[in-house]
Amino acid sequence: MVRVVRRVLLVLVLLLVVALVGGYLYARPLLLTGTGYAAHNACAVELLAGRDDPQDDLPPNPLVPFLRTSSSKGKVTGSLLGLLAKQTAHFTSGYGCTLGGTPRVPEVPVVTGASPVTDGPPAPELDTAIDRAFGSDLSAGDRAALGTRAVVVVKDGRVVAERYADGFSADTRQLGWSMTKSVTNLLVGRLVAEGRVSVDDDDLRKEWTDGRSRITVDELMRMTSGLAWDETYALGTPITRMLYVENDMGGYVASQPLAHPPGEHLQYSSGSTTLLCDILLDRTGSDASLLHQQLFGPLGLSSFVVEPDASGTPVCSSYGWATPRDWAAIGQLALDDGKVGPRRLLPAGWMRQATTATRAEETEEDQPYGAGWWLNRKADGTAYDDRMPLDTFEALGHDGQSMAVIPSEGLVVLRMGFTPDPDLDDRFGALVRDVVSTLG
Repeated sequence: MVRVVRRVLLVLVLLLVVALVGGYLYARPLLLTGTGYAAHNACAVELLAGRDDPQDDLPPNPLVPFLRTSSSKGKVTGSLLGLLAKQTAHFTSGYGCTLGGTPRVPEVPVVTGASPVTDGPPAPELDTAIDRAFGSDLSAGDRAALGTRAVVVVKDGRVVAERYADGFSADTRQLGWSMTKSVTNLLVGRLVAEGRVSVDDDDLRKEWTDGRSRITVDELMRMTSGLAWDETYALGTPITRMLYVENDMGGYVASQPLAHPPGEHLQYSSGSTTLLCDILLDRTGSDASLLHQQLFGPLGLSSFVVEPDASGTPVCSSYGWATPRDWAAIGQLALDDGKVGPRRLLPAGWMRQATTATRAEETEEDQPYGAGWWLNRKADGTAYDDRMPLDTFEALGHDGQSMAVIPSEGLVVLRMGFTPDPDLDDRFGALVRDVVSTLG
């Protein structure tokens, strides 16, 4: 009888071990999303932004209490309880952090230009508006949840107001998330001006021998490629798999099948923009330094970094880091339609094209979208957000990154922070309204 009981217990233990191992292997792709996020975030916050509080940039997630990170010689490893689903982010000087390996990248080109943004006379009359943007009317807890970290106001190319949260300064790089998509639009404009790319180019990937061969550069900018995608930020979705599991992000996106005919369906897709940068590198025979060569160097933006994946492709959808002033300089270049002093960096009329609303038979977005920029003017001529002038266009990013460009007012208004609660993002429209009314 004792032997039988022992055998039963042994079988049960074996079954339990098999179940645990099987469960872990099944869940591992999901867990890698969490550990990849933790590793990349800690690497970038500490080694690129120079901060010591990476935990403050972890979004609410059931895995967060179990995530661990450890740093050693330019590498940060994320894991579950220090043991499982380990992922390592590698830091490369001038390029930031990369999951999955150290990419082969060249030296960062020397900055040669001068920023389109300069110091101007301060406008203390904006203090009240900026106070509210930082949550001065809120309790300490709600103010922390609002998470505003920087506000910069540029009028006619001159900084007239700026403020930073405790722990941040004018020299602290901040992550723009999807504001990087707007930077990508300017990169395409630079390459169009040089005759190296056309927005109508198709046959963009050799392996696209089916309907995907009809996808154009313009459709990738406008999110109408038709490639299957899910932008939900949850464990194991295409967007989080791309960012935190795949070493070749462009190749992963390119492998997606068509869900809609190209040009007919507008679906927000970070995959489209990352794939676009992969294609731009291929078409120009360039490498991860392309953004530095074409934009950051000529604009004098020494802080700007767009982190690459392990294959060396800049993650142009999501991983742009820069000081708030350098982000505002991107807005100023767009406001000036690509001119910096006497020099023209973009084709004349490029921003008119970029801020023309995308026409698609179906759309999943309420706000009008151009080519990498969000628009305020709806098809019926009314404002999407009536607190902003009709001609406003915006670069917007995850967790409340917001930049409004208002040509009619000569204004760029930037707000950056960490605001995982989307209900708290709504203050940006009020900030723009108050800045326009105060300076107008």
